[in-house]
Amino acid sequence: MVRFGVLGPLEASDERGSVNLKGPRHRAVLARLLVARGRAVPAAVLIDDLWDEAPDGALGAVQTFVGALRKALEPDRPPRTPSRLLVSAPPGYALRAEPDAVDAQRFEAAVATAAASRPEAALGLLDEALGLWRGPAYAEFADQAWARGEATRLDEVRLLAVARRAEAALALGRAAESVPDLEAHVAAHPLHEDGRGLVALALYRTGRQGDALATLRRAREALLADLGVDPGEDLRRLEADILAQAPHLAPRTRVEHPFVGRHAELAALEDAAATTARPRLALVSGVAGAGKTALARTLSDRLAARGWTTAWGTCPELRGGTGPWTRMRAALGVPEGGAFTAAEPVLLVFDDLHWADEDTLAVVTSLVADPDTGPVLVVGTYRSTDITPALADALGRAARAEPTRVYLGGLSRPQVDEMVRAITEREMSPDGARLVHARSAGNPFFVRELMRLWETEGDPGLHAVPAGVRDVIRHRLAGLSETARTHLRQAAVLGDDVDLDVLVALVGDEDAVLDSVESAIRAGFLVERSDHPRFAHALVRETLYEDSTRARRTRWHASVADVVERTRPDDVETIAHHLLHAGSRAAADRTATFARAAAERAEQRSAPHEAARLWREVLARVEAGRGRLEALMGLVRALAVTGDLREARRLRAEATGAAEAFGDPVLTAGVIGSFDVPAIWTANDDEALSARLVATAERTLAALPADHLHDRARLLVTIAVERRADSGPRGDLAAREAEAIARGLGDPTLLAFALNGRFLQTFHRAGLAPDRGRIGGELLELARVNGLVVFEVLAHLIGIQSSAAVGDLAAADGHAAAADDLAARHELPVVGVFTAWYAALRLAVTGRTSEAVAAYRSAASRLTGTGMPGLEDGLLPFALLGLGVRSANADWGPYRPWTLDRDLPESPHDLLFEARTCLRARAAVRAGDREVAERLHADLLPAEDEIAGAGSGLVAFGPVAQHLGDLAVVLGRNGKASAHYRHALVVAGRAGAPHWISAAREALERTR
Repeated sequence: MVRFGVLGPLEASDERGSVNLKGPRHRAVLARLLVARGRAVPAAVLIDDLWDEAPDGALGAVQTFVGALRKALEPDRPPRTPSRLLVSAPPGYALRAEPDAVDAQRFEAAVATAAASRPEAALGLLDEALGLWRGPAYAEFADQAWARGEATRLDEVRLLAVARRAEAALALGRAAESVPDLEAHVAAHPLHEDGRGLVALALYRTGRQGDALATLRRAREALLADLGVDPGEDLRRLEADILAQAPHLAPRTRVEHPFVGRHAELAALEDAAATTARPRLALVSGVAGAGKTALARTLSDRLAARGWTTAWGTCPELRGGTGPWTRMRAALGVPEGGAFTAAEPVLLVFDDLHWADEDTLAVVTSLVADPDTGPVLVVGTYRSTDITPALADALGRAARAEPTRVYLGGLSRPQVDEMVRAITEREMSPDGARLVHARSAGNPFFVRELMRLWETEGDPGLHAVPAGVRDVIRHRLAGLSETARTHLRQAAVLGDDVDLDVLVALVGDEDAVLDSVESAIRAGFLVERSDHPRFAHALVRETLYEDSTRARRTRWHASVADVVERTRPDDVETIAHHLLHAGSRAAADRTATFARAAAERAEQRSAPHEAARLWREVLARVEAGRGRLEALMGLVRALAVTGDLREARRLRAEATGAAEAFGDPVLTAGVIGSFDVPAIWTANDDEALSARLVATAERTLAALPADHLHDRARLLVTIAVERRADSGPRGDLAAREAEAIARGLGDPTLLAFALNGRFLQTFHRAGLAPDRGRIGGELLELARVNGLVVFEVLAHLIGIQSSAAVGDLAAADGHAAAADDLAARHELPVVGVFTAWYAALRLAVTGRTSEAVAAYRSAASRLTGTGMPGLEDGLLPFALLGLGVRSANADWGPYRPWTLDRDLPESPHDLLFEARTCLRARAAVRAGDREVAERLHADLLPAEDEIAGAGSGLVAFGPVAQHLGDLAVVLGRNGKASAHYRHALVVAGRAGAPHWISAAREALERTR
């Protein structure tokens, strides 16, 4: 494999050593293809990038460079065989390098992995990743516009890696060793507030509070001097916390057995201790690991601190030796054979009474029955699932003493979160903590064991059964009969919920199954629900499942699939699950049939990750043909929704070409139209693919039978979506016809798809954000009523854009929160990219410039790897330009023409039309160009009530009315200019933008 290095001077190497990359233009071609990250680079673009003025024969020269590179990179390739690495990809070339073959991609993967790793592992990963850097990225091409953007982006990721390495070192208590590297980092990047904060924290943890505060003071001075802004909220809060010596700034320390969530139970026991004029009994019960002993220990420590005498006796599981009461008497100094009485308060703890012999149980009941015992609190703990006949009899006798009873159930989710924070020094994600609670059911012992596994194995460890838990469960299972254990293993195949009808059919003996279930409920392995039993813990079920051999499990799964298909044939998800786990015991075509039906159900209930998994299973079991095409498009839809857009586009192109090859327009229409994934952005990510899809859709429309209205509408929407922001009439006409068909058919899903097409065709002039808002409003209602989650998300994203456009940030906030909530519930990662950009936009609009800069940089990092180049390219420097921050050596991508001082072109009619047009207005104002100013004033006037660029939900260039006022001044219309500036005041006030309010007032003063 050929490896490439771009984190420094360009280099390539294979198993023979370094590869000779020929001359500087050969190297430039290779670097340009590496920048494209596998995407095709048209030959015309290569020519423009290689020469300022292309010479005659430039295309032939590029072909020569490519040929020489192919020979150098694949020296063993036979003559006249196509290259598999540097490939022809009309209209140009692409480099198909493996992801781990490029040092930049290995670096980014390591940084991403470190983010989910424990501090020790993260530190090693980040040290290795940072060691890949040999100098500035694409060092020899730093002055080339095509390399600057990628080099800048990689440098941003490097800065993130430096910060995360420091965070890992701080978490490991290595604050002192972090300081020099962090100070060097800050010296090179003085405006990065995160780095300043980490330096201050490291200094504070090494006992240098004064130096920490001085670091923050210098940060404030640098931000004021360079940007004219105060530090962001995080730095201000850190300064206040350092001044207050806030406890949370100290390094986190591990607590092996924290006392969490049992405060009400402890209070009940303390109340019992407060009324010991006569002997009192308190009984603490719960399942194994619930924390009975820990609660009794905490009570003992508290009462001892108040002057109580305490004695502790644990009942052994194996009989023999000295009993607990004998040991407790000796500890209390009671002579052998003498009666026990107490003059001062005494706590007696009998732990694990489920293992107590009859003599010990008799002592417990006699102590509390005898009033002469004195001020004594007797606490007995026992497992509620292991009550022996002797213990049951003793509890019956003790009832006359009216004991205080405390039952310990599972900890709540917040209590488990608290326990996790106390146990580990690392930060666990909310999803990880949620999983710990779900798998442990709040059992403290299970939580601790899961956390031990997580500490060593990271997030994958949360999906395993810890060895300690497995041993405890196996030990407890030994108390059941062999028949009951077998039935429980069969029940484990069914899942967490035990369908008794299916289990009885699987076993073939109803009475035996019911006996086994009852014994498992008494033992605490199962719990009763209203209509069926359920495993008490996921870890119990998984232990039982994994303790069965694979051969036995596959047969049970196959039998369960047969039973469910016979009794509940519509339960395709359950049938598919068991067939997939039955392996070779199930026929491939049968498995594919049910997996396809389950995948379609998953799509309907907005579970795209599950749908993607099932579609892959279908594809693994079907041959080439129509069925495979349907499955392929199902996978394409799921991948697009879950964020793997690059792979979705590749597979979509493959499916479309294969479908048209069949020569069946109905099949082709079905394949093309099945991609009903919402689209929010007005620039295509792959123009070549979009052009192919439109051409194929138009050909298919012409051949489609007239009665296939549903297929026709989907083809029309495809045309509208792929020709988004169409400068001609075709896209809009296609969208309107599709909408009319959808309304006529009464198909809500089709109508939602058509409304998406209409949305993407509402950019023919400025000021159409309210129109798009109305489309979004109808789409939102339609999606909510019909359970169309992905279109509900789209409606909220449209709501963010249309609300932000008019400065209604409260409404935009509501849409952003709703979109994030839906994304979290349905695992839609791409949504967070757009809401992160909106959060940065909000900071920009409200005048929090330094925070907005940091937020934009963070949001830009989330775009990396999403497969949305139509959105990503050049967006970060363009957004910063709206803040007045012009990035040095930035790769402006498609926005470069609007960053020039003069000769700015007309803007495409898309989501950023108002933003680009206002930049043209600024240039016309600077140049005093009345002719251009006249045209731009007319173009922008319909958007007077909007914020330039905010209709994208991403960027902001101030009130359009402010720009209109400036244009009116150039045109000598001071009266109109004043009116525009007054309107700018209204828009700025509505948006809560103090800096824009000031600018509008100053401009208004100048016109008076």
